[in-house]
Amino acid sequence: MERDTTLIILAGGKSSRMGLPKGLLKHKDSFWILSQVEGFIGETIYIGLGYDHQRYFDAIPWLQQAVEKPQLHQQKKVRVVINKTPQFGLFSTLQTILIDHQMQRADKTVLITPIDVPLPNTKNQKKIFEKDNLLVIPKYKGKNGHPVKLAPEFWCSLLNIDVKDPEARLDVQIKKRNASEISYVEINDASILKNLNSPKDWQNYLNS
Repeated sequence: MERDTTLIILAGGKSSRMGLPKGLLKHKDSFWILSQVEGFIGETIYIGLGYDHQRYFDAIPWLQQAVEKPQLHQQKKVRVVINKTPQFGLFSTLQTILIDHQMQRADKTVLITPIDVPLPNTKNQKKIFEKDNLLVIPKYKGKNGHPVKLAPEFWCSLLNIDVKDPEARLDVQIKKRNASEISYVEINDASILKNLNSPKDWQNYLNS
């Protein structure tokens, strides 16, 4: 199942509260974005960059090569897509990746996570993969979190939404779907609710 799912990491924001690109935070003698890549149990990963993409390339040179063609990193196939209009927010980065992904594999499900939300562990990722519906959302103690799994029928519907539209938000588009099209998976990992926006958030996460 995980081989048929592509992870999309959204890392195109300004990270103004953090003070540096969140993906370049030091983590386990490496960078946070690489920890996210390495923690995914599947094989294919898209990284969406926007603001500060050059800083990512300076820190991790092979990411720039991944713009032209996918690069292998610890047996993961990684492709980088640059959002040229990051001022339109997270959805515009997601849409930029989905357009590219459609050209590659329009039949694959995708797993969406912002860079500032840690991926759950292997066991909990498998629980998300095993649930089959148009949308699959993990929950911890009754609260929705990330990553969110989208079936092709759903994510293809996002391609033609104008990024300037007030409804150009993933959460808004999810709320438009019938309840029967959404499955929730209760997992035992509180990290899916985290939002690592500030140095304090980051330090608290490291301490935990």
